[in-house]
Amino acid sequence: MSRDHVKSAERPTGDPAAPPDGAEAPFLELLARGASADAYEQPVLLARAQGRPAEWITALEHAKLLALRVRSELEGRRRREAELSALFETAHDLAGLRDLDAVLQAIVQRARSLLGTDVAYLSLNDPERGDTYMRVTEGSVAAGFQQLRLGMGEGLGGLVAQTARPYVTDDYFQDGRFQHTDSIDAGVRDEGLVAILGVPLMLGHHVIGVLFAADRRARVFEREQIALLGSFAALAAAAIDTANLLTETRSALAGLERANEIIRDRSAVIERASDVHDRLAELVLRGGGVHDVAAAVSEVLDGTVEFTDATAAPARALEAFRTEGHAVRHEDDWIAAVAAGGELFGALVLRGHPGLDPVDQRTLERAAMVTSLLLLARRSAAEAEQRVRGELLDDLLDARDRDPRLLRDRASRLHADLDATHVVLAARLDGPAADADHEADARRRLWSAASHLAATRHGLAAARDGGTVLLLPLDAGDTATDLARRTARHLGTAVHEAVTVGASAPVQDLAARPDAVAAAYEEGRRCLDALRLLGRTGDGAAAEDFGFLGLLLAGDRDITGFVDRTIGQVVAYDERRGTDLLRTLEAYFASGMSPARTKDALHVHVNTVAQRLDRVARLLGDDWQLPSRVLEVQLALRLHRLTVPLRS
Repeated sequence: MSRDHVKSAERPTGDPAAPPDGAEAPFLELLARGASADAYEQPVLLARAQGRPAEWITALEHAKLLALRVRSELEGRRRREAELSALFETAHDLAGLRDLDAVLQAIVQRARSLLGTDVAYLSLNDPERGDTYMRVTEGSVAAGFQQLRLGMGEGLGGLVAQTARPYVTDDYFQDGRFQHTDSIDAGVRDEGLVAILGVPLMLGHHVIGVLFAADRRARVFEREQIALLGSFAALAAAAIDTANLLTETRSALAGLERANEIIRDRSAVIERASDVHDRLAELVLRGGGVHDVAAAVSEVLDGTVEFTDATAAPARALEAFRTEGHAVRHEDDWIAAVAAGGELFGALVLRGHPGLDPVDQRTLERAAMVTSLLLLARRSAAEAEQRVRGELLDDLLDARDRDPRLLRDRASRLHADLDATHVVLAARLDGPAADADHEADARRRLWSAASHLAATRHGLAAARDGGTVLLLPLDAGDTATDLARRTARHLGTAVHEAVTVGASAPVQDLAARPDAVAAAYEEGRRCLDALRLLGRTGDGAAAEDFGFLGLLLAGDRDITGFVDRTIGQVVAYDERRGTDLLRTLEAYFASGMSPARTKDALHVHVNTVAQRLDRVARLLGDDWQLPSRVLEVQLALRLHRLTVPLRS
């Protein structure tokens, strides 16, 4: 521990028995100077060694956990920013391609740095010799490995080349999925490699090489790391393709007298392609969107380019693009799929442009690749925000963080106001699931739609108990029922399946009362279960919608509200007019709903009973004597009689 850090930990804080308000100070200093995770234990250890009070130790432990969480989030964001920056820088290098070796070396270096591997290397196929050879290596220390040549179909690289799919092994020598040879195993052993990830370099539907990342220890590569290496592989293939185009142009210089015309044409084509690359790189670097890319390509190709969802584009054209890797003509349009890592996002469509030369076709394809990078970046940022919103709501539901100030600060960074009135909503899918994979996919789509709704409404959302829970602010003049029904309709439309939503009663002061969120969630779940039992799937409701059942569903047993909703107009009428409708109702039910026996119990004429019952019908509705309503009215009368002394 540094001398300054020790001083900060020993700094006096007043009365040793007072609450340790400055417990977070040493951890803020550690965050500010980017200390390692191990350093966060030192303030706690030092405090224990100094004999600090237990509350001081507890506060330090709590501050340490929060600081480590902030450090982890910051490291994740820095890592994602570094990945996107490296991709954008590589795309910019490709736009101004002059030296293929330099571009490939930069790609391998950046891939090794971002994936944090010991070695990264790139191999290219040699069609003349029928094998593949090492083109670029980074971090390699074995000369034999750097000069290694592999027969087609041998080793992990051969498996990638055969299947045109990424492959990963966490222990190369123990993996029997691919063909081991003495020469390859010797090279890998000399380099000391254990875990290897390989992704194909594709030109169209042909594999021209493989990009690798490897470690000298056992390691599991995450899906995001595989997708990132695949993006670098796409850029490397584009660099090779562009270099081949330049080679073809230079070869044309040695032609016959028509070489000058060919050179001029090629120069114009290359200049236009370079202009497109520069524009796209500029759009990426300044944070442009998908429609900005479409507008820029529209101007270059002198046509109308639009981005469409995958469902709106011709399925056969999209499949042909993904098979061949080239833009496909469909009637008078050209279509290039926007995809990454096997995931289809949509398509770029060039409208009404049946004639398209190969370079313009390639320009459309490159624009589709840049569009996929932008969508990946946007989704990565959105998923990060969704995770943060979910973590805050999880903490509120589990009452982990009881510091109102910290809760408000965390919510404020997400543009949420915990001091406003909120409703907790429990949402669940009710459509039939074909299988477990379909059900899991539907739940992911529900969580995604709920997270988007929460972000736009300045609320929170999290996945829980096989469904989704939302915390949404309640607008003035709105009710929990209205909010539940709107949410059910919105989520059902978004996921194309029935979504049932149960709502709690409005809750307030969430920062000061984190336990209230958990109680409200339980109430919302009870309403959700009641809706499903009553066959009202795809609907939304709160406890107040279930009549006397609402008393069992509501967390606070709102007896007064139930009485007011059921017979409140009759009570108010008696109070205003001095009538005796309540006593008439009680006698009517006590007499088995017989007007004749009721008039004897009240000592009035039977016509008087009939007139009073007609007045009740005008106040409560003509259906007040239906069995379900009768039960609610009788229960409300009894509860009113019990609460009259309390009200007086």
